[in-house]
Amino acid sequence: MSKVEKALQKARAMDDVALPAPATASAVAQEKPLILSAKDISAYTAQIPKMSQKSRMERSDLSEAKIIYQEMEDARVVESFRQMRTHILQNAGPKNCVVLVASVVPDGGASFVALNLAAAFAFDESKTALLIDCRLRDPQQDRLVSGDIHYGLTDYLETEDVEVDRIIHEGGLPRFRIIPAGRRSDAGTEHLDSRRMRELVIHLRDRYPDRYIVLDAASPAESADAVVLAEIADFVLLVVPYGKVTESQIWSVAKAIDEQKLLGVVFNDEPQPRRVIWN
Repeated sequence: MSKVEKALQKARAMDDVALPAPATASAVAQEKPLILSAKDISAYTAQIPKMSQKSRMERSDLSEAKIIYQEMEDARVVESFRQMRTHILQNAGPKNCVVLVASVVPDGGASFVALNLAAAFAFDESKTALLIDCRLRDPQQDRLVSGDIHYGLTDYLETEDVEVDRIIHEGGLPRFRIIPAGRRSDAGTEHLDSRRMRELVIHLRDRYPDRYIVLDAASPAESADAVVLAEIADFVLLVVPYGKVTESQIWSVAKAIDEQKLLGVVFNDEPQPRRVIWN
């Protein structure tokens, strides 16, 4: 029985079971080789407190932007994303990773999940998070960048002269960085499937071992972007908006993803009380 089948089976069986968090389903842990020694990693993590932070969102700003923070009143939401983060860390082993988040259907809440998963990684003072807005046709995360966005992902992929450091921006949270989509582009799939995109993700992951990268992608129902990005990512999370998707739609998308990378299914926007489904 596959991971998606188990998730759906448990979702059907637990309709009346209440647990204090949004629903997710998980996968089998994978072994990941250790690239750097503990001493090397410590040298990098020692630099984390020195990361510049020119602007920081207040709690009211975070609430308005629907971004989780540690002291928020509804602890169930925070705990849900902490559980997702923990499960990813368990699967990743001793090295950092790249996680792709995409909704089974358009407007399924993938950008919300991607943003808050990255925020949950940034909670940990020994880790940093990088959110990449890969929705080149319809950017979703520009609002997080304070000030004007001069360069984003599209600019980097289209122009060899644009350097990596020029597209990484502060995201208003400690230890949190973002690469906005930049200029809208109808050539999204071609850009995301390019050698330059693959090399960028590898560079971003390998440059800092404490950096956890989250890719926010369009629904596979809209374009082939998510399928292309799944080849680059270490793990994939599929977002299912509660009550708006059929099982056949979930299966259609899941079959296009390598099952070894499919980490789980996130059931989003479920009526209270929320619940968690684990494999």
